[in-house]
Amino acid sequence: MILSWRLLAVLSLLLVAGFLGFATFASADHSWGGYHWTRTENPFTLKLGDSVSSTAWDASLSLASADWSVSSVLDTTIISGTNLRNPKVCRAALGRGEVCNATYGRTGWLGIASIWISGTHITQGTVKLNDTYFNTSTYNKPAWRNLVMCQEVGHILGLDHQDEIFGNTPLGTCMDYSNDPVPNQHPNQHDYDMLEAIYTPLDTTTTLAAVSASKGADVDSDDPRAWGREIRRSDDRRVSVFEQDLGNGEKIIRHVFWAEERSRDTRPAR
Repeated sequence: MILSWRLLAVLSLLLVAGFLGFATFASADHSWGGYHWTRTENPFTLKLGDSVSSTAWDASLSLASADWSVSSVLDTTIISGTNLRNPKVCRAALGRGEVCNATYGRTGWLGIASIWISGTHITQGTVKLNDTYFNTSTYNKPAWRNLVMCQEVGHILGLDHQDEIFGNTPLGTCMDYSNDPVPNQHPNQHDYDMLEAIYTPLDTTTTLAAVSASKGADVDSDDPRAWGREIRRSDDRRVSVFEQDLGNGEKIIRHVFWAEERSRDTRPAR
């Protein structure tokens, strides 16, 4: 009987350890809905249109591009943007990402990453950065610019967050929300591992087309009323995901980083 109880205790510990190991592995998966650019070879190159209008944002975009290009499955290259005359519109283009900044006003959001998808395939993407908040004493810092730029570009590559609780210990990745941006200005190894998992195996077609007209609605609206339904919101109301159905299996998915806590009178659509 003593031996049986000892065996039972050992087995219980093994089961707990196995469960914790599984839970850790499961929570480490931060693919954004399985969304990805289709491509026929790795590494592939995603073009990022530079429609930012300040040296500070240029520096953050260059840093994010270099950081994400460390990945074994992809590179990013910065090209001239098409929205410099009207960055508030931030018009998308097929087969590439477009990065814009402007004083969008007190919209509540600090940054938005939007992807146009057909099924789970990304066809175009935009990043919008709200200088109304980045010009304030809270966010007018290189560390905040680097974190948000890196994170929003990570989203249009197909990544979600590793952690969305601002008060947690920083994970050392820009895909982590934190009250302290300094340790979280770059991707970490788990981000690169996740990209490798997302972009394996190869596809038989590619959505990395040459710069051309956009697919469907091409304007990344800064008005939440135009974003469709809110399909996810973090407990602290600092993170939201919106889905806009364009029909024929095509959608715009927006990942929103709120600078201000949202009204408690609003609720996500179900």
